[in-house]
Amino acid sequence: MYSAVMSTQEPPGAQERLVRSTQELLWERGYVGTSPKAILARAGVGQGSMYHHFAGKSDLALAAIRRTAEELKQAAEECLGAPGTAYDRVAAYLRRERQVLRGCPIGRMTQDRDVVQSAELRRPLDEMLAWLRKRITEVLTEGQQRGELAAALDPAATAATVAAVVQGGYVLARAADDTAPFDAAVQGVLALLAAQVTTVG
Repeated sequence: MYSAVMSTQEPPGAQERLVRSTQELLWERGYVGTSPKAILARAGVGQGSMYHHFAGKSDLALAAIRRTAEELKQAAEECLGAPGTAYDRVAAYLRRERQVLRGCPIGRMTQDRDVVQSAELRRPLDEMLAWLRKRITEVLTEGQQRGELAAALDPAATAATVAAVVQGGYVLARAADDTAPFDAAVQGVLALLAAQVTTVG
């Protein structure tokens, strides 16, 4: 009902501002705490702009979650797809800059009951986490094939461990209001992985 009114009056970049604002609010407040009113206030647009682009809060939240998942994939791939040994690439991913005390934008969504109970909203989260485990598995398998890592290493199980350590590290850090538990978890899993590194040359 708003589209005809807003099509000529919509502020430039309204759709992008709506998605970006929803990403931020979901990270800060979760799904229930992110009201359409808060989204509109953060984005600096009117109600008509929201309904011009999206069917409602759920539709907008889905776009925001998809965007967040894609951005996290890109950030991970910058590390995992970089030159270097398998260990170096996984270490770069684990040590990359994060806002640890805010938690993982995707991990926090998996703890949101309303998101988890919606198959549509949950799908981008499942896909992102599955992609991450698969990508780390690929990196470790490559390292194994190049003789960098011990033949006995289970790449898939190790990848699952790395992903779990990151998510668990976020939870422990937020509980302590200190990044030290996250850092300690990362160092711990890197030490385990380093024990699987073979001496080349």
